Amino acid sequence: MDFIIDGLLQAIQLLLHGDGETYSAVSATLRVSTYSMAASLLLGIPLGFLLGHNDFLWKKHVRTIVDTLMSLPTVLVGLLVYAFLTSRGPLGEYGLLFTLEGIAIGQAILALPIVIALTAAAVESMDEKLRVTLVSLGASRRQVLYSTLWEARYGILAASMNAFGRVLTEVGIAMMVGGNIKWHTRTITTAIALETNKGEFATGVALGIVLMAIAFIVNFSFSFLRNRS
Repeated sequence: MDFIIDGLLQAIQLLLHGDGETYSAVSATLRVSTYSMAASLLLGIPLGFLLGHNDFLWKKHVRTIVDTLMSLPTVLVGLLVYAFLTSRGPLGEYGLLFTLEGIAIGQAILALPIVIALTAAAVESMDEKLRVTLVSLGASRRQVLYSTLWEARYGILAASMNAFGRVLTEVGIAMMVGGNIKWHTRTITTAIALETNKGEFATGVALGIVLMAIAFIVNFSFSFLRNRS
């Protein structure tokens, strides 16, 4: 028990004294999470709306595939992205391997099925009479789109929160695509794994505290927006 308490006290000291290595990992995590979430939401919300709002051939099969992709193993995504970004891969010329942008690509792929599936589920769970009512009132396609998205806003917020949680705690992609390079691509999760293996328990705890704080702030913000709306 003393070991855990000492580690916690040392972790607080590291945070209060602005340990450079610790805050470098925090900065990398925030940047990667922002990039990947922006990409997954910009692509996932429209695709999820189309999947949930429209009826088409093979829709059930597409839904099954998207739902299955929600549980993609992170190491598999990391392996595929690594293969594409390596110097021998089709995207090797862009130099994205071992960069924050490369990690963001992998994490966006990881989050995208979550956003699509949960957005589609939110749209499908709405009252079927909504679209008919809007059209009968003379609403244009754009107005129908905006009204439907507004009515499904709670489901879309839930999709965003789930995707962010998966991205924030991801390890495999960050390790394989980013390389866990100190001061460059080392994120909070990869730093925790590395420092704990090195016996630097205090640093791992400090980073864990920051990770929990970020998750709490984001979830509190989403809850605040939901209550305000």
